[in-house]
Amino acid sequence: MASVGRFMRAIRVSEFGKPEVLKFLTDVPVPSPGENQVLIRVHACGINPVDTYIRAGVYARKPNLPYTPGSDVSGVVEEIGRNVTTFKKGDRVFTRATVTGGYAEYAVASEDTVYQLPEQLNFKQGAAISVPYFTAYRALFQKGHGKSGELVLVHGASGGVGIAACQIARAYGFKVFGTAGSQEGLNLVLQNGAHKAFNHKEKDYMEKIQEAAGAEGVNVILEMLSNVNLSNDLKLLSSGGRVIIVGCRGSIEINPRDTMAKESSIIGVQLHGSTKEDWREAGAALFGGMESGWLKPLIGPEYSLEKASQAHEDIIQNSGATGKMVFVL
Repeated sequence: MASVGRFMRAIRVSEFGKPEVLKFLTDVPVPSPGENQVLIRVHACGINPVDTYIRAGVYARKPNLPYTPGSDVSGVVEEIGRNVTTFKKGDRVFTRATVTGGYAEYAVASEDTVYQLPEQLNFKQGAAISVPYFTAYRALFQKGHGKSGELVLVHGASGGVGIAACQIARAYGFKVFGTAGSQEGLNLVLQNGAHKAFNHKEKDYMEKIQEAAGAEGVNVILEMLSNVNLSNDLKLLSSGGRVIIVGCRGSIEINPRDTMAKESSIIGVQLHGSTKEDWREAGAALFGGMESGWLKPLIGPEYSLEKASQAHEDIIQNSGATGKMVFVL
């Protein structure tokens, strides 16, 4: 449903393909919320790697064309559906999903995918919570069954999910190692919770991690680039260790024998596999982090909506990722 006579700026995708298919329009009708939905005036929207896979048509779930990308928005509630009880007009909120797409001035979202945004965080930070922090929490606890006191290695720790994982793991009492590809990235990883950081561009960095981990090995590895690192990851693990696959851009050959002696596990993570209970648990844990101050999204490059194609180029090219890319409206 669209509001009568109101138009907004938004990105529309009419065919799957390269970043150029992201079209900036100024005459998209403002949507209206259904009875269990809210309309949000978007102040910022997170840019996630998954948005690029969906746009390219290579993701498992394809939206109906045309569509507006974007799931993680933050802003102010403009209008609520008649059955909505949790929110009111004027509330500061962030989302983990939208119905109408977040690369737009207004977005409709279902009430159960919207969360209060505490005053401690600004809108740019609000747009950087959902995919990174819910993914990191799911990887570490719901899939990785991590326990305080364990050693966790975040492989690719300077991007959105990586920073989130370092903050969460540190807050929950893990020993935290992280990798990054630049000095700036390494500094960010250390500033955001890692006890030690390693440059994954150095030839012998795996040996350095092994040495720092000691004879016991690494209990949990959160892996952002499994098509490059998985075989080496298996050698780093402790007895009963787990590699949690968060990101992958292709195939890799591994020797399954590497899992046998240590009875280690390779576990995939997909945020959309979360149950209502999973979402509730993660949401409560993360809200606690926002209120107590350890959950502080790190904002990286900022873009206007007009630069959507450039943003999609950059998020895939950007190997030394530092913080969360966002659209600011």
